[in-house]
Amino acid sequence: MTTTTTRFTRYCSALLMAMGLSTPLLASAETLRFGGNFTGDHSSSRAMEIFQEQLAERTDGELTAQLFPNMQLGGASENVDQVSSGAIMGTWIGVSYLSRIVPELEALSLPFVFDNREEAFALIDGEIGDLLDEKLAAAGFTALGYMELGFRNVTNDVRPLETIEDFQNLKIRLQPNQTHIDTFRALGANPVSMDIKEVYGALQQGVLDGQENPYSIISTKRFDEVQQYLSDTRHFYDYIVVVANRDKFEALSESQQQAVQAAMDEAVAWQRQTAAEEDAAARETLIERGMQFTPINDETRSALREASQGVVDDLRDKIGADIVDRVLEELAS
Repeated sequence: MTTTTTRFTRYCSALLMAMGLSTPLLASAETLRFGGNFTGDHSSSRAMEIFQEQLAERTDGELTAQLFPNMQLGGASENVDQVSSGAIMGTWIGVSYLSRIVPELEALSLPFVFDNREEAFALIDGEIGDLLDEKLAAAGFTALGYMELGFRNVTNDVRPLETIEDFQNLKIRLQPNQTHIDTFRALGANPVSMDIKEVYGALQQGVLDGQENPYSIISTKRFDEVQQYLSDTRHFYDYIVVVANRDKFEALSESQQQAVQAAMDEAVAWQRQTAAEEDAAARETLIERGMQFTPINDETRSALREASQGVVDDLRDKIGADIVDRVLEELAS
């Protein structure tokens, strides 16, 4: 064999080895798709961008996240179904959209029980959060973290809300959460469950009198364009949960799972702080845009709390007294 032939043979062998070594590396690169219904400028969507950056950095590009905010893959309920089926890796979603699958999540929706966000996060970061994570896992989801959606407040285009009587017969859009719906029935309103993607048009056409959401959502969804009156009912505190398809998540290697969780922890911490800062700013923005703000006084808030107490008792029967009472005990301690 000539020297030239030998060199050529060695070159081909080296090339084949290099191709053989590189192919598994290329094959191991994976894109995790996450869909969401929040607008791109909402703090949760921006937090997911931090997750995206951190994930790529922590895995040297072995894992990347592809984000589809602002209902690009459909509405909230559709995103949940897509995660459940494994069509996408995960979603960041208002926790109420999962309560039809995991009813115990409704224990987070007790009316008028949270005084501040610190209480809310102490609850979800503790044993109650662990218990709910187990319930989600049994339903095929892995909970990666809980962000702030915030205190929910009512807007409407009929009248200012000053007394409990002002809630009478108002057709108010709510999330698909039975506890939310039952609460507003107890207050005398006419609640309507509707996906968020349909709300603006329904308000604009007068199909609905009002809706309820955190200030940040009211602002980013531009509901002030079709609503006149704003209150600080703060009837529920709401979370955004980031969930992944459990089977797809567990198919990742242990180091990849740790990288996903670490990246999400950083994103969640950023979002919680940012959401708190933006809450007051969003309310002022809505007022500046022309909404009439009417604060709920202590007497009215007490009447609203009293009127909705039967909802708590019903929830004990529905999902079990143990989890409801544990939530109330932790908030009272």
